Amino acid sequence: MIFFSDMDGTLLTSDKRITPETWAALDAIHDAGMQFVPCTARAFNGVPAELLAHPSVRYVVASNGASVVDLQTQAQIHAVHLTRQHVLDIYQVARGYRDITFDIFSNGACYSERARYDRLAEFAGELSTLESLQSNRTPYDEPCEKFIAEHDDFERITIYWKNERDAAELKAVYSQDPTLAIVRSAPNNIELSDPAATKGGALTWLCGHLGIDVADSVAFGDNINDISMIEAAGCGVAMKNAEPEDIAAANLVADYNDRNGVAKVIMEKLGR
Repeated sequence: MIFFSDMDGTLLTSDKRITPETWAALDAIHDAGMQFVPCTARAFNGVPAELLAHPSVRYVVASNGASVVDLQTQAQIHAVHLTRQHVLDIYQVARGYRDITFDIFSNGACYSERARYDRLAEFAGELSTLESLQSNRTPYDEPCEKFIAEHDDFERITIYWKNERDAAELKAVYSQDPTLAIVRSAPNNIELSDPAATKGGALTWLCGHLGIDVADSVAFGDNINDISMIEAAGCGVAMKNAEPEDIAAANLVADYNDRNGVAKVIMEKLGR
């Protein structure tokens, strides 16, 4: 058996902590000779160092499945990228909107124009969310087009929005492009990537890479970007705090993320 889990809203509490009960569940996975794979919308460098150091964790799925990293070799072993031109086209649509962010995920990190980075508090509902957004983004000062021209290996784009009208207009334009996938990991964001870059696709790829039957995988999630993973896994688990679409796709519903839902299911699966 192999376990895959989303982080924010799933493995982590609402204030972005890993509880002692969850650490105990990860210890139990390691003791059973199994693996735990964090699967996150965050860039690779946004995964907590203490989680990366846990012996049950060897692989990380980052940027909604656009990147799979082997911690033992520190190598990206699977990638699905957007082209530079694609990112430029996405930016040309968004550049006229003042009340949005434009976050570029590239080479395992997330970058934000400083003027937009400085306004992150306007898009975060809670202090823990703001601290997470700030700590997982690196601001840059040059024009966005110049930044894009100087970088490569684009994993995805995230846009946080304040006004529903802006969100509707942006989604209406982006949805016309069949080479773009649109999901979200928060009520007020839009996440854009190659259609092949999904958590479910990464789960299936990694199971194949490791020679593990997908039927022997368990996956936990709570938001729209987790649905593909919940559907792909042998046992897809939605949190009680999950979106209705996740619950509809799941084989099982776990307790809330703030009540150790992931840990409880892991212990049950391990007979502990």
